[in-house]
Amino acid sequence: MTDIIFESIYLLSVAIIWLMLVYQVILTFGGYLYSRRKNKASIMAPGFKDWPLVSVIIPARNEEKVIAETVSCLFRLDYPADKIEVIIINDGSTDRTREILESINDSRLKVINIPLAESGQGKSRVLNIALERTSGEIIAVYDADNRPETASLKILVRELVTKKDIVAAIGKFRTINKDKNLLTRFINIESLTFQWIIQAGRSFFFNIAILPGTNFVIWKKSVQAVGGWDEKALTEDAELSLRLYRAGGKICFVPEAITREQEPEKVKVWLRQRERWVRGNNYVLTRVLAEFKAFKNKAIGTEFLLFFVMYYVFFLAMISSDIFFILGLLNLVHIRIQGPFLEVWIAAYMLFVSEIVLMLSRESNEDSVTNIFYVILMYFTYCQLWLVVVISAFIKDFIKKEKALWYKTERSG
Repeated sequence: MTDIIFESIYLLSVAIIWLMLVYQVILTFGGYLYSRRKNKASIMAPGFKDWPLVSVIIPARNEEKVIAETVSCLFRLDYPADKIEVIIINDGSTDRTREILESINDSRLKVINIPLAESGQGKSRVLNIALERTSGEIIAVYDADNRPETASLKILVRELVTKKDIVAAIGKFRTINKDKNLLTRFINIESLTFQWIIQAGRSFFFNIAILPGTNFVIWKKSVQAVGGWDEKALTEDAELSLRLYRAGGKICFVPEAITREQEPEKVKVWLRQRERWVRGNNYVLTRVLAEFKAFKNKAIGTEFLLFFVMYYVFFLAMISSDIFFILGLLNLVHIRIQGPFLEVWIAAYMLFVSEIVLMLSRESNEDSVTNIFYVILMYFTYCQLWLVVVISAFIKDFIKKEKALWYKTERSG
């Protein structure tokens, strides 16, 4: 009886992994087509002159290593100087962040200093404080370490203004420190493929994109209409996306609008950041389950639900697969079912590598031989680290029911 149970779990794990791979193949195909369909020339067509006032919001907490260059990049944006204001919320910084900001002499810069005793309540809280002080009809959000390309804001704003059926437009982010070490190379590959497969692929087939934490513009009235940012959410971007779609709004992915950001260079920093993401997504999942009936478009609600549920189902299948692999090596479990399981595993692994390499080909010089080598290593190293993160987050949220606390990612400068 025990053998039958083990064999059933094993077959189910193989089936789920392949089901997810097929789903990923479909999204990869959609992402590839989406990348060919988007045309920067059409977005930046001449004749558009009536640029609206944009309020750029930057949350900052202990950002002395990066904030000066970020502000400099924002003031170099190719956007009318009289139509942009930059609001930086200094969230109780204990380093030189406030001193650096106060040394910048530019009328477009507004600095909001939150006292230390009232600080550290999360990015959503900071964004809501800034929202009350904005003058623009459009809100743009960037992280404190971002280096947006000069045309990126114009590209996003034009998309938002000219497409009357969308409430937000999101750009693409690149890893500025990708060559620092092996971890940052893995993160670079992961972030690019996530954006082309998940963001672009789902945009192509389902007209769905999820707000990132940075490099996006949104109508101020749309944020206000859904009640601002949820201050309980660790992933405020995904949670706000949920409420926008639930209310009937749409978000557009515009990969031509690019910013560069710093990624964690140490595993311990990466683990804490990713655990915050997963715990934030757990919160969103519970919200989707509780509020599914409130979606005006049930198809979009279903896609949101599948996105978060399959996230866990896939990782459970991977964990089962790893356990069976280890037990098999130790000669503790014997799968008696006949079949080309080794060939099936090799085919799945090759499909995994092929999907990523295809999406890297959409970026200049990213589908290099070196990067292909890193992709080959990723499944056995980086992907397995994700299992640790998911398990830890699941235990804290659903078993121990620990209070989720905001963690600010450390910068390396």
